[in-house]
Amino acid sequence: MVQNYKLILQYEGTRYHGWEKKKNLDTVQGRVEAVLERMCAAPVQVDGAGRTDAGVHARGMAASVKLDTERTPEQIRDYLNRYLPEDIAVREVRPAAPRFHARLRAVGKTYCYTCWAGPGKPVFDRKFVTILEETPDVERMRRAADFLCGEHDFKSFCGNPRMKKSTLRRLDSIDIAQKGNYLTFRFHGNGFLMHMVRILVGTLLEVGFGRMEPEQMPEILAQRQRSAAGPTAPARGLCLMKVDY
Repeated sequence: MVQNYKLILQYEGTRYHGWEKKKNLDTVQGRVEAVLERMCAAPVQVDGAGRTDAGVHARGMAASVKLDTERTPEQIRDYLNRYLPEDIAVREVRPAAPRFHARLRAVGKTYCYTCWAGPGKPVFDRKFVTILEETPDVERMRRAADFLCGEHDFKSFCGNPRMKKSTLRRLDSIDIAQKGNYLTFRFHGNGFLMHMVRILVGTLLEVGFGRMEPEQMPEILAQRQRSAAGPTAPARGLCLMKVDY
């Protein structure tokens, strides 16, 4: 009997070409599907809650998959963890309603972007942080973030120039915190466009460095042009923390 399941995964994205399965490229979705197909001896499609970019990490990626197996959810989880590479792990497998779809049913996501602003190098965190050459002004960035929260057209913060669908999104919160040399940006919203979080971080850092003003944010949103916003921050600092349903 075929059962729909919800999976919660975590992975270090350094060596993968993102979540989404691509021909002749190593991806997280491709790895998970390959193990499940071996377990079920049949084709399997795993639907993720989003498409993390190449080099982006996840602590709480959600996915859904229909499986024809007599194994319990715990046995499915254990099988996956036995055969998946060491940089991908399945935290949880649980039965889901027949119509549950990890992407279509998602109502919110939390991302965290981490930077290192200080002397030295974070040797043991080097794959998960972006090293800054100077220390940004946190208060300036917080003022800019206030302009970006709410429901806006985020086309200026979209990395896909051929985007045909709506670029309207609701950004519930941007929390910027500094602890020692670590600087974190935590975003929660109802959905994110291609590269959106990384472009938001790049723009906020420009404000922090004094190369943009906080008050420019409404005009950047209004222009609806990618060139109006700041650079795209590197992938390594970004992590998908949680998906809401």
